[in-house]
Amino acid sequence: MILTPSRIAQIVFAATLAATGSAAQAASHSDEQILKLAPNARMEQRCNARAMGVIGREHKGLRPDELVAYAYADTVINGGTIRAPGAAVRSGGKWYHLSYACQTADSGTEVKAFDYALGTVIPRAEWAEHFLVP
Repeated sequence: MILTPSRIAQIVFAATLAATGSAAQAASHSDEQILKLAPNARMEQRCNARAMGVIGREHKGLRPDELVAYAYADTVINGGTIRAPGAAVRSGGKWYHLSYACQTADSGTEVKAFDYALGTVIPRAEWAEHFLVP
């Protein structure tokens, strides 16, 4: 298993939830851990989490469990805005093309604006070349 920053955040949240039995405490601890990340990593994690949440709510049948912001193109960060024109999101064992733009507060912990376009399924033959895992 590749430990991406989003996977690490999920593990921290799950471990805290298991230890405390409280989603509120787990979320608070997760926020504390996010603040320990470098500002650009913090912004990317918040925006990746927003992308997965929005896709899960707006696309019936999709339950995103992983996102690679730099799969097909590097992310571009300018101030509090991150653009991920070549992202990929995984749901149900399939990867999908994704592009998003996300604006955060100065601290990188709060998403102020988010826009995205979900694309087609990515052929399995392309996964390894683009850091996508089964």
